[in-house]
Amino acid sequence: MLRRALPRRPEARRILVGTLLSAVGRGLTLPFLFIYLTDVRGLTDARAGLVIGWYGAVTLVLSPLGGTLIDRFGARRVVLPCLVVEAVGTGALGLVHSTASAFLVMTVIAIGSSAIWSGQNTILASLTDDGERQRVFGLNFALLNLGIGVGGLISGAVVDTTRPVTFQMIYLLDAVSYLMPALILLTLPTVGHRLTAGPSEGQSSSGGYFTVLRDRPFRRLVIFGLVLTTCGYAQIEVGFTAYAVRVAEVSPRIVAWALAANTVMIVLAQLVVIRRLEGRSRTRALAAVGAVFAAAWLVLGAAGLVGTRNALVAALCVVACSAIFGFGETMLSPMMPALTNALATDELRGRYNAMSSMIFGISGVVGPVTAGPLIGAADGKVWVAAVVGGCLVASLVALSLRRLLNPSQDGLRPLVAPSTEPQPAHA
Repeated sequence: MLRRALPRRPEARRILVGTLLSAVGRGLTLPFLFIYLTDVRGLTDARAGLVIGWYGAVTLVLSPLGGTLIDRFGARRVVLPCLVVEAVGTGALGLVHSTASAFLVMTVIAIGSSAIWSGQNTILASLTDDGERQRVFGLNFALLNLGIGVGGLISGAVVDTTRPVTFQMIYLLDAVSYLMPALILLTLPTVGHRLTAGPSEGQSSSGGYFTVLRDRPFRRLVIFGLVLTTCGYAQIEVGFTAYAVRVAEVSPRIVAWALAANTVMIVLAQLVVIRRLEGRSRTRALAAVGAVFAAAWLVLGAAGLVGTRNALVAALCVVACSAIFGFGETMLSPMMPALTNALATDELRGRYNAMSSMIFGISGVVGPVTAGPLIGAADGKVWVAAVVGGCLVASLVALSLRRLLNPSQDGLRPLVAPSTEPQPAHA
């Protein structure tokens, strides 16, 4: 099954190795940023949320520029320096000592990360064809989470809020991990260059972001992504962690184990899900993701209701929430980038992927800033209701997207021999 999911080109396989190596470092720090800023460096919950939200805001502002630079100069010339900047910023997190320094360091990290996601997706799309792209993006996500899970298990056994040096150590290791994909890309001199001859480097591609934004199906996909990630992914670092620790009153170590459960679910289920989704409607799969995410948050809400009255049940609910969420991710991870690149043209592929990554930037602003106050209202019940309702709204948006796509874009296999009739355009 794994062999079938691997891309045909060896260059793409090496890019996937870089994903795995950098993900181990990311896993060391992913569940602990909020706890580190509050319990170790003394920031209030509100200030820590603003710092994390600031990262999302800067990423959001810079992501369009990243997409433009990728289309003009090639992903290689953008991703390499961004990985170095990201490494410097991540290592500097261990030196944060105040709100001002936290804002400064998160700004550096945001500058580096603003084009990494879109650049790497553009590189993978350029190394794969339509028939294998969905599988490869799913495998990329599985490797990402495998690395995060391994890192999370390591850091969960090491970090101690009474010993700041343990956090400094994991942030330094995370910084080193960002250099791994950079080194791999340097060994692939033919990978990551401009996809089309297009206009000269000093000119913009035809239409630019106006063309991307005029793409009605892609606009609908962006709306879906914004709602889903705001009520889903953007809640993991602040909403999920804060609710689990403050409301359900589980220990940070349980949060680390919950992340491990998320990874186990993804690693065990991803390849099976990829195979089952082949030839099926991408929009229906995206709608199912919203329902699964909603179920995960309901389980977390149950942990808050149980709380200290039954610490074991509360811990099991926190871990189960993360595992259920992971199952939803196995459907989202191959479908979202595959559909984005099915709608994109080579000339504007960097911008399409940048717009897709901007979804995480916008939700990264809204999610952390709103999570704290919502969790503080009615013992977290308002937060649970908001994220569950938002995920279900995202499901409805995904279903409305189906009528805007042709069968090929929706991932459906033809039931009969291909017709010689031209397919409808997506724009």
